[in-house]
Amino acid sequence: MRSLFLTTFILFLTLLSPAQNNLFVPEEIATNRKLYPSGLSNLQWQGNSEYFTWQDARSLIRGSVNEESTDTLLRLSELNTSVTASGMEELKRFPFIKWENESAFSFTNGSDWFEFNYGEKKLIKTFTLPDAAGNPDIAPGNKAIAYTIDNNLLINTGGEVIKVTNDENKGIVNGQAVHRNEFGISKGTFWSPAGKLLAFYRMDETMVTEYPLVDVTERIATLQNIRYPMAGMTSHEVTVGIFNPFSKTTVFIETGKPADQYLTNIAWSPDEKSIFIAVLNRDQNHMKLNEYDVAGGKFIRTLFEEKNDRYVEPLHPMVFVPGSEGKFIWQSQRDGFNHLYLYNRDGSLAKQLTSGNWLVTEMIGFDLNAKGLFYTSTAISPLQDQLYHLDLKSGKSSRLTSEEGVHAPVIREDGKYLLSRCSNPLVASRTRLISFSGKLNRIIHEDINPIKDYKTGEVSIVILKADDGTDLYARLTKPADFDPAKKYPVLIYVYGGPHAQLVTGGWLNGGGLFDQYLAQKGYVVFTLDNRGSANRGFEFESCIHRNLGVIEMADQLKGVEYLKSQPWVDASRIGLDGWSYGGFMTLTMKLNHPEIFKVATCGGPVTDWKYYEVMYGERYMDTPEQNPEGYKNACLTDKTDKLDGKLMIIHGALDNTVVWQNSLQFLMKCIEQKKQVDYFVYPTHEHNVRGIDRAHMFRKLAEYFDQNL
Repeated sequence: MRSLFLTTFILFLTLLSPAQNNLFVPEEIATNRKLYPSGLSNLQWQGNSEYFTWQDARSLIRGSVNEESTDTLLRLSELNTSVTASGMEELKRFPFIKWENESAFSFTNGSDWFEFNYGEKKLIKTFTLPDAAGNPDIAPGNKAIAYTIDNNLLINTGGEVIKVTNDENKGIVNGQAVHRNEFGISKGTFWSPAGKLLAFYRMDETMVTEYPLVDVTERIATLQNIRYPMAGMTSHEVTVGIFNPFSKTTVFIETGKPADQYLTNIAWSPDEKSIFIAVLNRDQNHMKLNEYDVAGGKFIRTLFEEKNDRYVEPLHPMVFVPGSEGKFIWQSQRDGFNHLYLYNRDGSLAKQLTSGNWLVTEMIGFDLNAKGLFYTSTAISPLQDQLYHLDLKSGKSSRLTSEEGVHAPVIREDGKYLLSRCSNPLVASRTRLISFSGKLNRIIHEDINPIKDYKTGEVSIVILKADDGTDLYARLTKPADFDPAKKYPVLIYVYGGPHAQLVTGGWLNGGGLFDQYLAQKGYVVFTLDNRGSANRGFEFESCIHRNLGVIEMADQLKGVEYLKSQPWVDASRIGLDGWSYGGFMTLTMKLNHPEIFKVATCGGPVTDWKYYEVMYGERYMDTPEQNPEGYKNACLTDKTDKLDGKLMIIHGALDNTVVWQNSLQFLMKCIEQKKQVDYFVYPTHEHNVRGIDRAHMFRKLAEYFDQNL
């Protein structure tokens, strides 16, 4: 099945429409949503009812399990009747809602939070937050909301505003994500199951060196200092507090020393008496899942530990199985692939639930009475993401989605029905209503090809072999109006780093419209996911440990070998482009093989890993003191003497991820070596160029290749 999918799902976009005359322009690519796969906006179940809803700018629309017809549940004008009756200005468009139950939904408008009872047509304002509020987090039951102002944490109970913290020193940050959003961390507050208590991160950054960013939009440029701990340098210190809104007291969990360890994957026990924290050492090779007493903050026990000579990367908190007397699900890569494990409350392993040379991509939730759970995985192919149901007692998994491609399911609370949006190379977007029993399978929306009126190039998947025999997947986009008798220039777009997969079984095989813009201009566009990239298992992703750029480049050169073997490729005109880790890879390949790559462009490149931050950098490289040879080999500022041919570097002046110093240091070395480099800065952008300015960047890149390749 896998090979059939890969060999037959080749997208011949040029055959999909008899009149593809329109040409892409960068401004449209950056702003015109009609060119991208459409879906049912904010699709969700109306509580646990037979109904599901989605919305557009003017209305809330409803579909049913039992009826194929749809109807408008609520118009903006009707909602505004209740809004204006409450003394507020009417809404300009239908707000994004969240169903709280079968009859009521919540939404926000600016700083105001509302609940609307559809049956009673009754609108209630639940909270009003200050304009400066950030990081809002609603408690279960909507009885309170936590939020931050600057570096402090507050709670609004609807009738009272409580200051949880009052730190005047801006170097101490409360209630926000820590550890630079690594380890699956996306927020800084964690309500207990019943909403009675609030756990929160407290991050002390006062010992971390301040790093200057300069905003040039004022007449006198202003300084914006950030705390940026570089690899091997002093990192911040994090603690976890438990706040009781009723007694207005805080207990800090005694997580112990060393203070620069990582506290991740926070979870509550169902009875709210314990809190669980995955404690990871700074070397990131030893994790302990610890249980702590909420009342006093004391350590209770370590449930289990995970170790690895390379690294351990906990990304998901434990999830308790409802009604199971404390059994919980844990996700781990311990056997080489991310799988699900069932544990007893005391930390003893009950059983491994999933296994195989594939990985669980997401655990979605439980079915009725928690007899089983739903998850998505790559079991069919590394390019696909399918939905499965797992029976917890028997351990048997059943595939619920049949259409090949990448699925994004929304499951009703009881698990009897699901809505799944699928994308594959032949269909940009298709949403099905499916019953767990298999009796119902109905298409409720589809968008076959949003670019059918445009001149496009053929997209296909190529499977190559790494030196160790591993399959490498690549996406090939041929020029529009391709003629096999001609020779074409090639642009290789590369990322190549952890946590990213560019080649998929989705629409355009994961490619973007900039690829098609280049195809219209007569380029072959090629992207390969080398070892080091995501969703292929721990060995595939972690083999780059301590030697970044080496294995990745070897795999990319396999792609070059393939390209050179094609009679329609002009081997003298091969170019490179990449951003961030891809910028590092672009420079690595250009400097080591100037004889292959005539032209290269890169954005926000890491040029010396000692300038990158602690959490990510030390996971893959250890510290400069622990791994001097690895840092030396990966240091591109020491290789500028190898530069030959055309190179353009782009950087955002306010980049707080790969700081500007990286490319500036590279420029300084180029000047010393008398090497010419083209350089462009986006003064107001951070690590990426977004909005309409992205069109400017697309034109900048395309013109550079037009002129030099």
